[in-house]
Amino acid sequence: MTPNFQQRRSSLIHILKKNGLGAAAFVPGPNFYFFTGLKFSLMERPTLMFVTDSGDVLAIMPELEREMWSAAMGGATTFYWQDSDGFDKVFSDLAYELGTTKIGIEGQRMRAFESNALGAVFGSDTIIDAQAELAKPRLLKSDYEVKLIEKAIEISEISLSETLENIETGMTEIAIRAILMQRMLANGADGFAFDIIVLTGGNAAKPHGIPGDTQLRPGAPLLIDFGATYQGYSADITRTVFCEHITDEHAEIYEAVLAANIAGRQMAAPAITCHEIDVKVSNTLRKTGFDDLVVHKTGHGLGLDVHEAPNVMINNHTPLESGMLITIEPGLYRSNDIGVRIEDDVLITDNNSRSLTKFKRSPIILRSAK
Repeated sequence: MTPNFQQRRSSLIHILKKNGLGAAAFVPGPNFYFFTGLKFSLMERPTLMFVTDSGDVLAIMPELEREMWSAAMGGATTFYWQDSDGFDKVFSDLAYELGTTKIGIEGQRMRAFESNALGAVFGSDTIIDAQAELAKPRLLKSDYEVKLIEKAIEISEISLSETLENIETGMTEIAIRAILMQRMLANGADGFAFDIIVLTGGNAAKPHGIPGDTQLRPGAPLLIDFGATYQGYSADITRTVFCEHITDEHAEIYEAVLAANIAGRQMAAPAITCHEIDVKVSNTLRKTGFDDLVVHKTGHGLGLDVHEAPNVMINNHTPLESGMLITIEPGLYRSNDIGVRIEDDVLITDNNSRSLTKFKRSPIILRSAK
């Protein structure tokens, strides 16, 4: 099944008109892919696609991308440019074609030099950061998108199981990460959703730490935060396991995180707000007496981006809707000792929610480690 990209672009028209925007501008990335099905690299050459409030598509495209762009988007008004000529003229030509108008941009994606180039020909006061509005067409996942995410999750979970079977005491974080990456690619991933996090011992207390040469030791936690991509869509899963045995104190921390994960998944449903879920999950963690070990929000949206709207955090009163896909990922982190995070990918359904991740959540002890 192929997405209807024209229909997807049509969903922008109401958003543009509602916000008084004459056009939206996209650089290579998830939105560009969502509206065209094309993947370009975000490099030094400005590559932009525009959708107007009347549904027209225009583009600024490097000459070396002509073949791929024209094959898929032959009806678009496109301004091609050569490296030898520079890109100033095509921005001026585009501005002449569009006329005076306000342009919404992705404030979290577009770089300063592209924004400045647009501001130079349209006027800086006409370039509007419309990140939140432009993200709305991707908030509710279609059945087609859910199937791709489920495949990314399936690949990820099979690969994690295979990796855990091959871990030995004394392996480094980098070595374990390499096994996991190899297994994901072998099992059909087309890439990785983000830089995979594999941390053991006290390093696990760094939520976004960088894997290194620290070795896995008996009794140590091993935090693995990872996800495959499949046809552009991401999985995002975290599990924390233990080498050979687990101390009573570490088990208590683990059970506190698991209780919060369960509370969040059970609460997720249409009309419940992101704020309400975050409060529930955070309070579940804090009631266990580990207040000082809570350092981050409950979760985020998931799809073409590994972090996208909606953010599951305090003061975000966005109500959940059927079709939204969020992560529930409570964690507790004690400096130089332990970090535990349990993360699941949860689809909001018509009446409730369904966890797309199925990997075991009860404590895993790597007894086969040598």
